[in-house]
Amino acid sequence: MFTEKDLEQIKHKGLDLKEVEKQINNFKQGFPPINLVAAATPGNGLHSFSDEKVNELERFFDENYSDYDLLKFVPASGAASRMFKHLFEFMVKYTGNTSDISAYEKDKSFNSVFNFFDKIENFAFYNLLKETIEADGFNFQKLLETKDFKTILEYFLTNKGLDYSTMPKGLLLFHNYPDAPRYSLEEHLVEAAVYSADTEKKAKIHLTVSPDHEEKFKEAVAEKSSKYEEKFDVEYQVGFSQQMSHTDMIAVDMGNEPFRTEDGKILFRPGGHGALIENVNQLNSEIIFIKNIDNIVPDRLRETTYIYKKVIGGLLFKLQDKTFEYLDLLEDANIDEAKLEEIKVFANKELNIYISPAFRGYDKMDKIDFLFNKLNRPMRICGMVKNEGEPGGGPFWVKSENGEQSLQIVESSQMDLNNPAQKEIVTSATHFNPVDLVCGIHDFNGNKFDLKQFVDPNTGFISIKSMGGKDLKAQELPGLWNGAMANWITVFVETPIITFNPVKTVNDLLRDQHQPA
Repeated sequence: MFTEKDLEQIKHKGLDLKEVEKQINNFKQGFPPINLVAAATPGNGLHSFSDEKVNELERFFDENYSDYDLLKFVPASGAASRMFKHLFEFMVKYTGNTSDISAYEKDKSFNSVFNFFDKIENFAFYNLLKETIEADGFNFQKLLETKDFKTILEYFLTNKGLDYSTMPKGLLLFHNYPDAPRYSLEEHLVEAAVYSADTEKKAKIHLTVSPDHEEKFKEAVAEKSSKYEEKFDVEYQVGFSQQMSHTDMIAVDMGNEPFRTEDGKILFRPGGHGALIENVNQLNSEIIFIKNIDNIVPDRLRETTYIYKKVIGGLLFKLQDKTFEYLDLLEDANIDEAKLEEIKVFANKELNIYISPAFRGYDKMDKIDFLFNKLNRPMRICGMVKNEGEPGGGPFWVKSENGEQSLQIVESSQMDLNNPAQKEIVTSATHFNPVDLVCGIHDFNGNKFDLKQFVDPNTGFISIKSMGGKDLKAQELPGLWNGAMANWITVFVETPIITFNPVKTVNDLLRDQHQPA
């Protein structure tokens, strides 16, 4: 199947032949769908806290964060091209003739091109776009009045002007403020100052970026960080990493043979956000908050985000402290049956760890080994928000091939929605995943876990793509908060919907939660 040149290419990417052959085998066999048992709902795998409990956990975080090395991790490598898909398609087709204008004025829905231009002054990038266009001698207002939308979009989306369609989301102007508009990156700097700063006022943040954009990110941090360091009395420590080459996945044709580019080389594609478990694994901080680059709000709405970041952080501190205390006892092995029962109840009730009925019949040492192995794992607390639309990816109880049940974040692509029983479980879900995690990645002896040991390799994903007019199969690694963390201790907590404000299309920035008061 592979030539000498192929083997050299595989080696150059940092892959070994066995791994590539395994990937090809995945294409042939496919990945089994996740076996859903039930949706995780309040009282059944998902905590819904009273105001009193929220206050208690927030306080606990504030009283104890100084004992930990904290860091905020933001996946920021994706380009913003999908945000502008409808604008790009419009720009290519629009000629400005009567029928084009009529079609433009007919659709006035929220995500329409009409709404984009009708509210264009409300975008944080408006002034920069206007200045860029007028620097070339155009009158911006006249372009709008004469409906010369093509010229405006060329300056907005292409390298004739702002080139927003190729920029990463982190470097787009998201929000307006009286002093200056802010990149979404800046909003993450602001958040980091509040919940990932230590007692010495050092605020740590790590961004995964693409090779094409790393320098631009560094320039933006250098330009903007001093403003927030002064405002919040902190010193930023900003780290960067790129998705590692050896996490790329081979692509195959529809016959499961390696897909080749026009020059005969094997096509490798990025392995999806699941590849970032390697980047997280390189970090040494004990406690890591994870949040997507586009899920931020302006200052006026940020207080709830701060509260619930501290709530999930405080819960992690509490559960991890108790887990470490029990691991010390289990390692010592000098422990009576009553204490073993106490640890078992804690593991089952507080950490949602499945305890097989066979556990009752184990001898004492087998019980100790079982509980030690179940508790000695990385831990994550995951915020979940209520479903306000179609059910999709979110928190579920799932059953593995060996019959064990566990809590998992499951994406729609992992589900067998053709199975009526599975679809009914999905329909009964009350919450979905906003990507709001806090992770404990050190063990009870203070050593960092090797996170790659806790990935479920059977939770990858295969999709159909195309290149040069030919169909191909692409494979993604188990997702960062899905299969890449499948064997972590997982706890779900309900968080308010205001903590979830993603920007999927540019018009989302017109929503009230992204606008000034």
